[in-house]
Amino acid sequence: MTILSDSEILKQMKLGNIVINPFYRECLGSNSYDVHLGKFLTFYLDEILDAKKDNPTKTILIPEEGFVLEPDHFYLASTMEYTETHGFVPFLDGKSSTGRLGTSIHETAGKGDEGFKGYWTLEMRVGHKVRIYSGMPIGQIIYQKIVGEVLNHYDKKSNSKYSNQGEKPVASMMWKNFGKDPIWR
Repeated sequence: MTILSDSEILKQMKLGNIVINPFYRECLGSNSYDVHLGKFLTFYLDEILDAKKDNPTKTILIPEEGFVLEPDHFYLASTMEYTETHGFVPFLDGKSSTGRLGTSIHETAGKGDEGFKGYWTLEMRVGHKVRIYSGMPIGQIIYQKIVGEVLNHYDKKSNSKYSNQGEKPVASMMWKNFGKDPIWR
């Protein structure tokens, strides 16, 4: 596994292979970039979620005084930063300070795809009541080198459901796979 260093991340940004907007030099670590919590929070309205349908959600603006996340609830949020990655695989993970507050920022979607463009949707759970704030450091992205030619860039795939995500968190689009996936028919 080859992870890009800070100098290599900067080099790849100059080449246009990595885009982070807004970018703050002080958020660049030795081998990662710190991302921040965006201003929106989304949650599902139904008690039971159905993988074959577009489940209803509600999106709110995180108030200036913060918002208290509750245990046994599931929240979708997004990063403040828009990113693009070409020629590398981005991985998003929580910061240790976030984890030490009992906050997880992703259930399964920590790996991005080469060619992804957009804001990252965070899949959040907490083990204790935690007040969160828009703009707080929430995670970090590392970039790994790809070996071999990429034949299927994420932003070029016809079934790419999550590329070009906006600022608001994006709920599951699993339902779009039903009938199109070679196995799930």
